[in-house]
Amino acid sequence: MITVFKFKFLYKAFGDRHFKLLDIGAGNNSAVKTKKSFLNCEYYGVDISKEYNNEEQNFSLMKDFYEIDLTKLDYSIIPDNHFDYIQLAHIIEHLHNGDEVIRNLVPKLKSGGYIYLEYPGIKSTKLPSMHGTLNFYDDPTHVRIYSVKEIETILISNNFEILKSGTRRNLVYLLTMPFRIIASLVTSGKLQGNHFWDLLGFAEYVYAKKK
Repeated sequence: MITVFKFKFLYKAFGDRHFKLLDIGAGNNSAVKTKKSFLNCEYYGVDISKEYNNEEQNFSLMKDFYEIDLTKLDYSIIPDNHFDYIQLAHIIEHLHNGDEVIRNLVPKLKSGGYIYLEYPGIKSTKLPSMHGTLNFYDDPTHVRIYSVKEIETILISNNFEILKSGTRRNLVYLLTMPFRIIASLVTSGKLQGNHFWDLLGFAEYVYAKKK
């Protein structure tokens, strides 16, 4: 059963079939987590450094890793027209030129391929501050707020069809929220902001297909 919100779109697109994924922001053991749910995923990672909370096992699962500063907009080492799916989950809010980053990644995706973006929406600026980030400004590395309309406009102008977009609401996370809160209080003694994301509408997403 797929419980991670961003993975639901991957599964809808490919199921158990082989596909090439370009994961923009490959930290936090993302390769291990992805391959656990998608055995036939050919995983390619992009990040500014290999050192962002990645155990060595992650790199053994990657077909390739591109160490890139996204803000410089030089993605020449990444092949064009090569990937079936590009994923940017909680990346663009850390970039002052995320709009240009998206435009420059478009050529890397095959015709008929998919892109998924997730990021804190404007509503996150009005939420309470909490450990683990509930308000946009809780994270000092957040530099810019994006909107569904802005992201959709960028993608449509680059020959994409918008398949789904809006506020992230993960039913599984909502149903298990009390248990996750109790577990967090027992293990760390703190409430974690991300436990409230789906209830309070912290994040937005856009899922689209390249024509």
